[in-house]
This record gives sequence, structure tokens and C-alpha cells, in this order.
Amino acid sequence: MSKENESSDLSDLPSLYKTVKDNNLLSHKGHSKSLGQNFLFDPQIIAKIARVAGTLKGFDVIEVGPGPGGLTRAILEQTPDKLFAIEKDQACVAALEKLIEASQGKLQVIKEDAAKINPQSLSSNQLKIIANLPYNVGTNLLLFWLKDLSRITSLTLMFQKEVALRITADAGCKDYGRLSVLCQYLCNVDRVFDLPPHVFKPAPKVFSSVVHFTPKSLTADELTLVPFIEKVTAAGFGQRRKMIRASLKGLFGEGALKNTLDSLGLPETERPENLTLTSYVELAKVLRGMVEK
Repeated sequence: MSKENESSDLSDLPSLYKTVKDNNLLSHKGHSKSLGQNFLFDPQIIAKIARVAGTLKGFDVIEVGPGPGGLTRAILEQTPDKLFAIEKDQACVAALEKLIEASQGKLQVIKEDAAKINPQSLSSNQLKIIANLPYNVGTNLLLFWLKDLSRITSLTLMFQKEVALRITADAGCKDYGRLSVLCQYLCNVDRVFDLPPHVFKPAPKVFSSVVHFTPKSLTADELTLVPFIEKVTAAGFGQRRKMIRASLKGLFGEGALKNTLDSLGLPETERPENLTLTSYVELAKVLRGMVEK
């Protein structure tokens, strides 16, 4: 059997806990906290996260913040074509050395800030992103990836639960906002399961949630609406306690806004959190048309 066709042999690796201990990943006070790192040790939970992404064979996978490599191991066991693990902490990079050797060429560790790497620059293959995201960068990384979803088949990401609720919220919910509208315009989103603080080391003060994103097949014309959706939602949710006749007036102009709301059957007295995704898309279309005139 050629080396290319061999599956990764991870059975002889030291335990995840021993890897963390041997590399002093939790020994320095404030180290994991400053990097937003909370490590998972339960192999069943870790494997469950990896399985959410579905089959990995035939795909290249990108993981961000692998830490000691718990999720990395679970991903490799699902036999992706290649796994790119982006990690900027040198201590964690060193902790992954034995895993790199055991992966038989499937794992490439990149010491860099994930926000500086376009996923498509790493591979010409179809991509899946799977990551237990550090809390302090999770939302920013998501917004960065949403700018270009080409060849990204899915994203399976762990966030602080309150962020996950914002991503998946429906109109009318208190968590519904700009992030909800943008994510749901570009992707089908599903909050798959929650995790309590005690399953992590160190234990955070909040619950975590795994969210699965499946990018929609949008046309080039539909994608041109994104910046206009961003403008409409910024205006609306920037003053979410106001009625839309007030919060959107500066964007459309008073007369044009009244005509637009009338044509869409939207009451001027409606609040931004009660407008559906469809309503925001229609408002974005009108705004785009005004700009293009």
C-alpha cells in the first residue's frame, strides 16, 4: 500500500491529557485565557463535533485553533484528503508535532493568524471548515469567511452559546439581528447541540454551541445584494428600539422610504427585529436600485 493510500495511524499517540500536560499548555496562568482557548478532552464529544460535518473523504478540511489536537485527531479519523490546522500559538504548534508524524502527510499545521488566510488559498479542492473557535475571535472569523464561500461546502463551528443564538434566531426573537440576517441569507444554519462549561478545561463561564452552516447556491446577482443587506441591517438594528420609519429614513430618504414600505406591505411602525429575512432582502433590492440609478 502506498503512503498516499494509508490511513493515519493515531493509535500510538499519547493521550490528549498527557499532550496538554507534557507541553505545559495549562500551566501558565492566563495563557489559555488570553488566547481564548478552552480545551475539550472527552473523546466522545470531540468525535460528535467532527461527525456533524458529514463525510470528509474527498474533501480538504480547515481547522482553526487546534490547540493540543483533540478535534484534529477526530477529523483525521474521518479520513479527509488533507487537513490544514491553523494555529498561531507556538506552544500548541509544538504539541502537534507527534500528530503531524502520525498523520502520514495528511496534516499540515500553519502557524499564522486565521484572519489573514483566505481558505481558498490553501487548496483547490472542495473545503469544509471545522473548528472549536476561540471565543474572542469567533464572530470576526465567521464574518471573514462569509465574504467568500466559494468551494466551501460546510462550516461546523463552535461558538459561545449567545453568539450561536444570534446566528440562528428567527424574526421576532430578542437575539435576532444583523448577524442572523447575514448568516441566514448566505447559509442554511442549524444550532446542533450545546455544551456545558464543565466539559472544558479551563471551564468557561458560559455554555457553548455547535452550529452547522451549509452555504446556499446563490447567483452572482444575489451575491451583489450582500453589501446592501449589510447597510439596511446596520441602519435598522443600529437603532433597534426605533420604528423603521425612523431608523431607515437616513438610508432611503423619507419619501422614498414611505413608498418602499407601502409597496412591500410593511407598516412604518414596525420594529427592525420583526422584519423577516425576505423583507430585508427586498429592502436591499430597492436600495441597490436607488444606488444604480
